[in-house]
Amino acid sequence: MRYATFYVQSRRSTLVIRRDLRALLLSGRRNACSVARYRALSQNWNTFYSGAVDVTYEGTKKELKTDEGTLVYHEAGEDKGGEPLILLHGSGPGVTGWRNYRNNLGVFAEHFHTYILEFPGFGVSEAVEGHPVLTAGGSVLRFMDGLGIEKAKMIGNSMGGVVGVNLAIKNPERVAKLVTIGGVGGNIFSASPTEGLQLLQEFTDAPDKDKLVRWLNSMVWNKDLVTDELIEERWAAAIDPDAHKTAAMMYGSAAWKMQQKFLATADIPPYWAMMHKVTCPTLLTWGRDDRVSPPDMALMPMRLIPNAELHIFPNCGHWVMIEAKEAFERAVIEFLGR
Repeated sequence: MRYATFYVQSRRSTLVIRRDLRALLLSGRRNACSVARYRALSQNWNTFYSGAVDVTYEGTKKELKTDEGTLVYHEAGEDKGGEPLILLHGSGPGVTGWRNYRNNLGVFAEHFHTYILEFPGFGVSEAVEGHPVLTAGGSVLRFMDGLGIEKAKMIGNSMGGVVGVNLAIKNPERVAKLVTIGGVGGNIFSASPTEGLQLLQEFTDAPDKDKLVRWLNSMVWNKDLVTDELIEERWAAAIDPDAHKTAAMMYGSAAWKMQQKFLATADIPPYWAMMHKVTCPTLLTWGRDDRVSPPDMALMPMRLIPNAELHIFPNCGHWVMIEAKEAFERAVIEFLGR
């Protein structure tokens, strides 16, 4: 079996690398050589160039000075003349926008002027005071204002989806279309906190590598994706002081109890009770085997958001953009291009 297929798209004259080894890994018919080759291809995906567009980490990394600190972001596809697309990352140990979307950036940059924004408090952009979900929303608006972006299409992974929904509710004129990846809504039939969130809470309260591995395994359907390299990368980032402070505010046991008490006594409705105010076209994407935000959660936004549609991917956990990469990208590009 060929390790990868290389071909040239004549219409855009771009080199595209299709990683056919995913099927080999899922089939179970693999050996050490094939697995090593797959991992090497995956890790080096963004060392390739798409036409004249550099989609490497250093080649796309930029900074924006704002009145509330410096925002780090990645930018690609500016020469394609496409509409702006902002990718909003999730939360969890060692998360960054780059780690969420690095393997999708080159594909989206062929169609859109694409940005990956690093939220404050996750060890990359400068930290600010306040709850991470609220400060993330503010950072998106500062980012758009700083770059002169009046309106943008957005993709939000998990917490990033919640940020996107809140922006669509409170600032509808800034969100053209919205794609969410799990995480939006409330538990209907599944227990709360879910298995994945319980493991995340255990890690946040007392971090160690074994707990990190258990949490990472809960994020995916195919555990081959949890490589030694991923574990080391996430561990190094998770112990960053700003990142750990943010995690404690969101997922620590004490923070969880405070959140539940607030929800029980607050006069302000939770964001999911206001989702009927999301007026932009919305694509909800979900992994059928998501153990962090199980698919029953999707029923709420699917019903409440007036112009929403739902796409569930089989054999896929919480990281849809990673585990169902090609199918996810096709669905998103078709939706955003309508």
